[in-house]
Amino acid sequence: MGEAERDLPVRGWLPRTAALLVGTLALATAFIAAYVGALHQPTPRDVPVGVVLGDQRAQAAMAAVRGRTNKIKPVEYDDPAAAADGLTAREVYGVLSSGPDNGLRLTTASASAPAAADVVIQVFTQAARQANLPIQVSDEVPVEPTDPRGLVPFYLAVGYVLGGYLASTALGLKTGTAPTNLRRAGIRVAALAGYAVLLGIAGATVVGPVLDIWHHDLPAVAAVGALAVFAAAMAAAAVQAWLGLLGTGLVILLLVVLGNPGSGGIYAPEFLPGWLRGMHRWNVPGLTTDLIKSAAYFDRRSTGWALTGLAVWVLAGILGLITATIFRAHRRAARARAHSAPVGGATADG
Repeated sequence: MGEAERDLPVRGWLPRTAALLVGTLALATAFIAAYVGALHQPTPRDVPVGVVLGDQRAQAAMAAVRGRTNKIKPVEYDDPAAAADGLTAREVYGVLSSGPDNGLRLTTASASAPAAADVVIQVFTQAARQANLPIQVSDEVPVEPTDPRGLVPFYLAVGYVLGGYLASTALGLKTGTAPTNLRRAGIRVAALAGYAVLLGIAGATVVGPVLDIWHHDLPAVAAVGALAVFAAAMAAAAVQAWLGLLGTGLVILLLVVLGNPGSGGIYAPEFLPGWLRGMHRWNVPGLTTDLIKSAAYFDRRSTGWALTGLAVWVLAGILGLITATIFRAHRRAARARAHSAPVGGATADG
């Protein structure tokens, strides 16, 4: 409590303090509910697996699996090349096809989500065993041995997003949640952009040379990190410019309480409860996790919506900050005119 608040009577500071504590309690409770509710019992459902039209043996095996479980969802492709592209574009977690000796071939990409690849392998290995068919399993895009459960992309995304909204909050506390004019709004955007670049490089350096986890594509990871930090920072700056420091609670709700479990975390989105599925396609942590995986393991075709989505967050945040700055400047000007107007509407001629 500050000096001014200590000098106020209890009724002066108690309501505000109580409201802050209630808000914090609500956020903490939502945090517990979202994380525990989403991740306490991950259950795979409709995990997409590619199969080629006209591949009768693979189609029959897929139909048999679908008749026994809802864990797998077939995604049909016109030819083997399209199916292979679907795997590396992260549309599916595996591709089932006919293999040698009248058997099956299963190709996975564990870098997309090791847990999803494990489920795919388990389901089709069991199905092949029951049908007395040989099955050949290969991993087209394996996860790094230094990160066997695929934790790094998610936790790196969490660090980037956390750094972004903390930087925005710190600037808001120091200089005001809403800039006083467009020039200062531009300075804030530039400061957050520079900070985003530095944190993007720092994160890539930590997972690369420092911890020796990834050894390739670190410039791409740093670029993704900078974009993610900037997206989180601008989203927070826009909300805080409109709502003040109370907007920080909404930012935490969107980016942390719902954002982190909604991204899937260490699991594929297909493992989450229905109310969280698909959230990774619009929340900043989910988009960042997907884009980091694409940068570290896959080619440009896999960036797709993740790159576009983060760019949309950046543009929406900048637009929100600018409009809030203009709105508040007009309000201040209107108040100044109202205060300077003569009492009773008298004029100089009156």
